[in-house]
Amino acid sequence: MKKYQSANFVAGKWETAGTGKFQIVLDKYQGTEMAKVPQATENQMEDAIVAALEAFEVTKKWSAGKRATMMSSLYNKLVERKEEFINLIINEGGKPRSYAINEVDRSLTTLRLAIEEATRFKGEVVPMDWGSGEGKTAFTKRFPVGVVACITPFNFPLNLVMHKVAPALAVGCTTVIKPAPQAPLTCLAFAGLMEEVGYPAGVINVLVCDIPVAEKLVKDNRVAKLSFTGSDKVGWYLKSISGKKKVTLELGGNASVIVDEDVDVESITDTIAKGAYLYAGQICISTQRIFVHENVFERFQSAFIQSIKKLKVGNAQESEVLVGPVIDKGHLNRINDWVKEAKDKGAKILLGGMIKSDKHNLYEPTLITNTNGTMKVVSEEVFGPVAVLESVKSFEGAIKMTNDSKYGLQAGVFTNSFKNYKLATEELEVGGVIMNNIPGFRIDHMPYGGIKDSGLGREGLRYAMEEMTEGRLIVY
Repeated sequence: MKKYQSANFVAGKWETAGTGKFQIVLDKYQGTEMAKVPQATENQMEDAIVAALEAFEVTKKWSAGKRATMMSSLYNKLVERKEEFINLIINEGGKPRSYAINEVDRSLTTLRLAIEEATRFKGEVVPMDWGSGEGKTAFTKRFPVGVVACITPFNFPLNLVMHKVAPALAVGCTTVIKPAPQAPLTCLAFAGLMEEVGYPAGVINVLVCDIPVAEKLVKDNRVAKLSFTGSDKVGWYLKSISGKKKVTLELGGNASVIVDEDVDVESITDTIAKGAYLYAGQICISTQRIFVHENVFERFQSAFIQSIKKLKVGNAQESEVLVGPVIDKGHLNRINDWVKEAKDKGAKILLGGMIKSDKHNLYEPTLITNTNGTMKVVSEEVFGPVAVLESVKSFEGAIKMTNDSKYGLQAGVFTNSFKNYKLATEELEVGGVIMNNIPGFRIDHMPYGGIKDSGLGREGLRYAMEEMTEGRLIVY
């Protein structure tokens, strides 16, 4: 896959020239250079959009069977190259090996689901045989919208690309992708697989580029849809400049876990610790805020600290490591500054609270208490191995504290009370309530997305396919 690591993929060609500036991609643990990718020019972005438009004239006419057959070939190719993608994700993303394996497996599941959905995706029959519609038959048929602009983050460099590309391929759309600058190589390698399978030039385009070139993609009226995964600040800005195109935003969160007083707390702390610190907390549904009923708080805190201490921190290539490097020095220092801010404002550091290795971008798994909403570790998305633990007087109080956030992605609730189960489902202001589990739970076909500043629209294969199509009513 080396040839895919130093060029952009535009209109079916590997472009080794660009603006003259390059994106240096580093091994996140070793700090060594993996590749140097040229920054794409505005003209190259124009070429990508034109190629995607031309390819759409081909793919929109493909039958569902043709789309499924092509994706099946792509699936088989990814299976063959699985180990290469695992290592690429570990090295450029700093993702622990077990979690990188999980990502490739999930990507295969996402693609398999797209194959299945392509052959059963449909509209609906509309009842009309009454009143002025008597004798009429009506139904809807869904048609692909066209070119989809995809902007993806570093933390799932294959599966979050797949969550955009797979539904697009399933319905006949084409894509122009801007991957995260910290980890673009996996996406470029995936474009290489599509080339090998025989997809027409322009069906997928991958460009590493600076902000003005990316904004050209977002603003262009020839692009029918924007699908963005990343920070809330950037996402909402891009929506504001996107014009009339369809938009899906999968943004950040500061997900909470609620632990009720009737729970066997010792049995759940390992799960919550993994949910908070896996991949150094660089998951938008990582557990960041933990609210525990005061009657079991001391027991939970004691057991939770022991669970955190069992987590292995270090080189993501090692099979037992769950907490690997933070993506870059900027994020490492920001996390450290936020923890210091909380401490300066009166928070208590129960565990961690410092950089473990500046050389390897490692931050200690950190647990903080005595916090308040003025602290960034509470009000913002840390996106690092930091969690906040607080005691609450009631289950209702925990719901109120969870809702006291600009975010609303997912929440985890541990309770044995049906009353509180029902209360949580009705009152939590989030896109998903995960009962007796952590908010990091995600199955790739489920409708996934948030409310408030956490996003707009839903992903998950069928739901993303609906977002990438438009219904047409047919009456006769």
